[in-house]
Amino acid sequence: MKAFLTAEWRYLAMLNYAVDPRLLQPLVPSGTELDFHVGTTFLSVVGFRFLRTRVFGVPFPLHRDFEEVNLRFYVRRKTDGGWRRGVVFIREIVPRRAIAFVARTFYGEPYIALPMRHGIKLSGIGVSAEYAWRRAGRWESLRAVGVSQPREIESGSEAEFITEHYWGYTACKAGCHEYEVEHPRWQVWHCSEAHLDADIGALYGGQFVETLSHAPTSAFIADGSPVAVRRKSALRAMV
Repeated sequence: MKAFLTAEWRYLAMLNYAVDPRLLQPLVPSGTELDFHVGTTFLSVVGFRFLRTRVFGVPFPLHRDFEEVNLRFYVRRKTDGGWRRGVVFIREIVPRRAIAFVARTFYGEPYIALPMRHGIKLSGIGVSAEYAWRRAGRWESLRAVGVSQPREIESGSEAEFITEHYWGYTACKAGCHEYEVEHPRWQVWHCSEAHLDADIGALYGGQFVETLSHAPTSAFIADGSPVAVRRKSALRAMV
């Protein structure tokens, strides 16, 4: 199947929080179920650079390179070929209205457009990544500092669980939509510090204030890679 979108995702700052699964259950698309790692379900705030973006192979001027910050959790779906592990987005922020419109229209994803900026600093001792968005008259942000050099992700690790979900799911009236995201296995910097500075209740909902107000359970920065997002398919609601 031809890719709907191709791009590069780079410097993915991933802040991960253990969350009560009861908070996520109402948001789980029909036909999927919450995914757990060693008995824990996670909520992640992820900021990254979207680069060299093309839609159906076509580059659109002024819409190729931009930031994205999203809040997401993890699900899985049983198929004849085994489990498909995927991501459900609660909120996605990008800096341009046209990008948000296309994502909402074609994939039903919960995108909003806000002014954004970023700062990436690489050195011999590590990397720092900061992604910020302006909302309600002030700048909010997430920031992570990775140490040393990026390393291969260990099998069975929390970092593997967070990064190795290759499907996206969105709820719809008829059931849910499913689409595949292709990318190679990433390397990661483990973080010495990570912070989320935002009005969590206003941005994400009051149910997530307690969870996201604490320090993340884990944080790392993935180096990223080229990606391809395949066209969505519809799955009927389970009766």
